Amino acid sequence: MESRERFVFQRMAAQLKRETALLTGDRLMAAEARGEEAEADLCLTWYEIMDTVREIRLLYGVPG
Repeated sequence: MESRERFVFQRMAAQLKRETALLTGDRLMAAEARGEEAEADLCLTWYEIMDTVREIRLLYGVPG
């Protein structure tokens, strides 16, 4: 799995691409940007879930 920072960068790049698409009226670029942003958000959510699981394991002393 790629690093969290890569997905943060991907989300920012997708947002910039979406803004560019809005300014130019390019609907295909806007759709690509939405897909890229959704992918980055999904992966960042996965990282948040794993962080929460790790915190719960530490809190309750569960190995894993």
